[in-house]
Amino acid sequence: MSLRLKAFDKKYFKNGIELIAGVDEAGRGPLAGPVVAAAVIFDKNFYLEGVNDSKQVAESQRENLYNQIITQALSYSISIIEVDVIDKINILNASLLAMKQAVHKLSIKPNLVLIDGNRKYQSEDAVVPIVKGDAKSFSIAAASILAKVTRDRLMKNLAKDYPEYFWEQNKGYPTKKHREIIKQIGPSPLHRKSFMKKIITEEQILTIKF
Repeated sequence: MSLRLKAFDKKYFKNGIELIAGVDEAGRGPLAGPVVAAAVIFDKNFYLEGVNDSKQVAESQRENLYNQIITQALSYSISIIEVDVIDKINILNASLLAMKQAVHKLSIKPNLVLIDGNRKYQSEDAVVPIVKGDAKSFSIAAASILAKVTRDRLMKNLAKDYPEYFWEQNKGYPTKKHREIIKQIGPSPLHRKSFMKKIITEEQILTIKF
């Protein structure tokens, strides 16, 4: 699998392009918590077995790959956009902002940026959106692992302050149990207000003190 993803990236190494940044986010779908983006640059000949779309990789393996990626990458960065910003600018714009910030935080400037999805952020740099890029591109898949592991760690830590929502298990995603808990006790300050209309009525939202 990783070899196929690496072959996808190799076709972009031409016309002076030596450094490609793969970029992906984690956390567009959850009801609670931030959205996290990661960007990573490898030497064009670098290869790591097991790199794949983070959703297709077991948690223990993601943790192992995370450590190898950050150790062997030429540069990597993480960007976190909090709930208040998500509610202000919407989740799509927050995700694009997170990816843009992650690229700008890299210690090395890439010649080309490959991002997961069908939309790209505004930039003077060369940015190419790849639909289902985390399942096609080695660099994007590696970024997806960094973003996923980082966000999962954050949600497990936040669960200590809000144990009633079981974020250590659901990571803020809208599982049936998570939705039922919100209906019973209401949302926390870290739930996305803009997402809550899907769970409770408008009248209930207005009576909740965030």
